[in-house]
Amino acid sequence: MSPVISNTKIGLFGGAFDPPHNAHLALAQVAISTLGLTELRVVPTGHAWHKTRTLSPADQRLAMTHLAFDDMPDVVVDDRELQRPGPTFTIDTLEALQRENPSAQLYLIMGADQFAAFKQWHRWQAILEIAIICIAQRASNTPASGQFDAFSGFADRFLTLSMPLMPVSATQIRQLLAGSGGQAPDLHNLLPEAVARYIASHKMYRLPP
Repeated sequence: MSPVISNTKIGLFGGAFDPPHNAHLALAQVAISTLGLTELRVVPTGHAWHKTRTLSPADQRLAMTHLAFDDMPDVVVDDRELQRPGPTFTIDTLEALQRENPSAQLYLIMGADQFAAFKQWHRWQAILEIAIICIAQRASNTPASGQFDAFSGFADRFLTLSMPLMPVSATQIRQLLAGSGGQAPDLHNLLPEAVARYIASHKMYRLPP
């Protein structure tokens, strides 16, 4: 009997999602359409060993991630890293996905800022063995020549995703809310409406009185 050839393509898009914002949604949409993904797993980070600040509670970040992504076709919010004890490492999630989907091609979606620190990731060589790395590049920027030269032998394991210019970050949103003095700032161009309502109802990101 001939082997079954699978065309399954699974993307992994991880992050703190503290909070998830419109640029996160745009990157997910670009990844699905550009790569022809069968499924995109959106994975909120568990214990983020590499972050110096304390993340918002896991249940709140998971709830916001569901509110942001649940209505997007082909997207599954995956909470496995929140359930995993100890530090969260991307390679562990990729290896688990590969075991669950042995014939699938895995794609790891990340921003250019994450890629800049990629060689500091736990077992980054193993990540490149398992997944193709897809880096978001702003549509107005030309990818730097030789940006993958530092990854000798792995040049074919990288792709770039062309993104529109979206000057929004989770840090910016948290700072806006912290400096709002209890008054709700206008976030409609930065966040999905459901996420903004959740943040307001739970009084998140405000400075203590």
